[in-house]
Amino acid sequence: MTAATEQTSAEEYEALRASVEEFARKEVAPVIGDLYIREEFPYDIVAKMGAMGLFGLPVSENYGGMGGDYYALCLALEELARVDSSVAITVEAGVGLGTMPIYRFGTEEQKVRWLPDLAAGRALGAFGLTEPGGGSDAGATRTTARLENGEWVINGSKCFITNSGTDITSVVTVTAVTGEKPGGGKEISAILVPAGTPGFTVSEKYSKVGWNCSDTRELFFDDVRVPESNLLGERGRGYAQFLSILDEGRVAIAALSVGLAQGCVDESLRYAHEREAFGNTIGSYQAIQFKIADMEVRAHTARLAWQHAARLLVAGEPFKHEAAIAKLVASNAAMDNARDATQIFGGYGFMNEYPVGRFYRDAKILEIGEGTSEVQKMLIARRLGL
Repeated sequence: MTAATEQTSAEEYEALRASVEEFARKEVAPVIGDLYIREEFPYDIVAKMGAMGLFGLPVSENYGGMGGDYYALCLALEELARVDSSVAITVEAGVGLGTMPIYRFGTEEQKVRWLPDLAAGRALGAFGLTEPGGGSDAGATRTTARLENGEWVINGSKCFITNSGTDITSVVTVTAVTGEKPGGGKEISAILVPAGTPGFTVSEKYSKVGWNCSDTRELFFDDVRVPESNLLGERGRGYAQFLSILDEGRVAIAALSVGLAQGCVDESLRYAHEREAFGNTIGSYQAIQFKIADMEVRAHTARLAWQHAARLLVAGEPFKHEAAIAKLVASNAAMDNARDATQIFGGYGFMNEYPVGRFYRDAKILEIGEGTSEVQKMLIARRLGL
């Protein structure tokens, strides 16, 4: 890559970042608070993000995407999460869990069928992995799929599945036990299940602590029949495929976490200049200055971590270790900054009308989803030979 090309890429990245920043400030910020309190899915915002091409950022133009890369997606996620994480996770899950498995592992027929609408944001996809008795132990899959007369017959359930029950959800990729490995153990495969397939039902929306504008449901499969050709990737490789998707997703969640952390800095700075106590703005007191300085350090450091992991990913180099570090550091930064921002706002930080209250509610899940903090530490320790 020449210096000129690198400069052009940098300019393109910055143009994308700036456009998403402006969109989040002008289109998301004015309306998201009311939607959040009412726990409404932001269909209008999703449509606008689709028109901007955000759902197709890392997808080839051949399938209706923008022809960008995962670094570009992460830039967009950070800027969205500076204003609201529900909107950001809708994009992250829509792309990372809904679109990318098909893009990475699908047949040409599957790509042509599903990707154009997913990349345009006209439809959303979901990934059904987690089960009620599984959690972090994704290998404990109990959902089953058997071949019968050229069809997969699926039975089981999934929980905590994002984007799975919206009016525009078109397909869910489901991991299921499809047999037994030659050496013993479960053979887990991934299968595409179109929305509306008989026997496939979704629960009512969960009542969640945070991410209240994000769609999260439990899924049930009762003799759900789909064609044998709906197998995604190789039979028996569903779990391995998911792990590779999860590594990419950790970089994206790290970027989203940094956005929330930086949003806490933004709001705290504004408040520190406006709020007066004992005759001065609170920003004039060292206790507040130091707290905000610590918040900025966390956000900055975590940003470097996700950017490093994303560059490795885009370059096709190993990044699993760096993704785990980025996800751990960034989710910690988000949680710590949300706590400190709420403290700076005092009683107002406990009110839903202020963004930091929303940030506080949204931060905790970042230490759980896409692999808990404990799982990240386990992966890091393994890489160190422990």
